[in-house]
Amino acid sequence: MRSIYSLTLVSAVLAAEPFLNEPDTGLETYLYSTNYTQGTQPLLKDVRGVPDFDWAARQTLDNQKYSFYRTASGGEWSYRNNLDIWHKVKFRPRQLNDVSQLNKTLPVTFLGYNFSAPIFIAPAARAAYGDERAELNFVDAAANENILYVAALYASKTIEEIGAQKHNDTPNGPQVTFQQIYTNANLSVTWDAISRAEAANAKAIVWTIDAPGDSVRHRAARYDTTNANSVTSPLTWDLYDQIRNRTSLPVIPKGITTVEDALLAVEKGAPAIYISNHGGRQLDHSPSPVEIAYEIYRNAPQVFEQVDVMADSGVRYGSDVLKLLALGVKMVGMGRPFMYANCYGLDGVTKLIQIMKTEIVHDGGQAGITDLRNVSRSAINARALDDTVFLQGA
Repeated sequence: MRSIYSLTLVSAVLAAEPFLNEPDTGLETYLYSTNYTQGTQPLLKDVRGVPDFDWAARQTLDNQKYSFYRTASGGEWSYRNNLDIWHKVKFRPRQLNDVSQLNKTLPVTFLGYNFSAPIFIAPAARAAYGDERAELNFVDAAANENILYVAALYASKTIEEIGAQKHNDTPNGPQVTFQQIYTNANLSVTWDAISRAEAANAKAIVWTIDAPGDSVRHRAARYDTTNANSVTSPLTWDLYDQIRNRTSLPVIPKGITTVEDALLAVEKGAPAIYISNHGGRQLDHSPSPVEIAYEIYRNAPQVFEQVDVMADSGVRYGSDVLKLLALGVKMVGMGRPFMYANCYGLDGVTKLIQIMKTEIVHDGGQAGITDLRNVSRSAINARALDDTVFLQGA
C-alpha cells in the first residue's frame, strides 16, 4: 500500500509544472542564433515583452544587485504565486464588438489627474543599481509617456533631486508624481520626509502599511542586504490619522490585502487605496493583487465605487492589467520590471511603458472590450479564485 502511495506521490510531483521566472517565448533561442555573446546585455530591440527585461538584467547585474531586486519573503511562494495566479482568471471574449476605437479609451483619470494609461511606475528602491541616472530615468519616461510615477522614500536619488527633474509641460501642467513613505520610529524623520515631498510638489503621499518590521528574505540576507523595515514605527490607524493631520496631500494606504482593511480605509476617509503584497517581499503566503481585488469584489464591491483603487505585484502583461481593471482596479503598477528595464537607461524604461500600452490595447481588443475605462466584470471568469480567497458567510 505504501509503495502505491509513494509511486502516486512521485508521479504527482513529476507531473507538476516547474516554475519559470520568465516563460520561454524564444528569447534565448533567438539570441543564440545571432552574434549574441552569453552574459552580455541583449540589444534593446530584441526585448519584446516585459519578462525579457528580467532575463536581460541577470546578464549584467552582479548577484548582490540582482538579488536585491529579485528577493522575496521566505520560500518565495508569494512571489511565484503573484506571477502564476493569473491563469486562474479566464477571459470571456466577446466577438463582433467594434474595438477599432479602443486605443482612444486608454487614458485614465486618477484623483483628478489625467494620465495616458492605467499603469504606473510603482515605488522601488536603489534604481542606481541599474543605471547611474537611477530614478531620473523614471521621472523622464513617466513625463514623456504621461504616466504616473510613485517615487520611493529609499530611492537612490533624493526627494529634492527627483522633484527638480520633473517636467513642467505635461498634459497635467507640472508633472504629477506621488511620494511613497515608510514611518520611522522617530516620527520627526517621517514628518520631515512629508514636508520635503510637499516642497518637491508631490501630489499625494503613499504610506506603506504592510511593513511593520523586518521580513524574512533569505535571498537578500545572503548578501547582508539591509531591510529598511527594521526602523519602522508601530503601524496603526491612529497613525494614519496623524499623518493626514500633518499634510494637506491625499494619503493613500499601500499594502491593503483584505476586505476588512479596505473597508476600514474607506471608513477612515482614505481618498484611494493601494492593494499589494509588496511583491511577495513581506509575508510569504500572502495573497496576490488579483486575489485581493477579487476578495474585495465578492465581499464589498462598493469599495470600488467609493474610492480609487491602485494595485501592484506580479504584473507582467497587458492581460494582467485588464483582469484587474475588470475587477474595479483603476491604476496598475509595476516595480521590479522597471528596475530591470532601467538597466537600459531611459530608453529601456520608455520601451517597457510602450510595451504595456500596446499589450493592453491589443489584448483588450481580442477580448472584445470596447472601453478600457469601463471594463465589464463579465469580461472575465474569476470563479476559480473562490477556493483561494476569503468569502464572508462561506
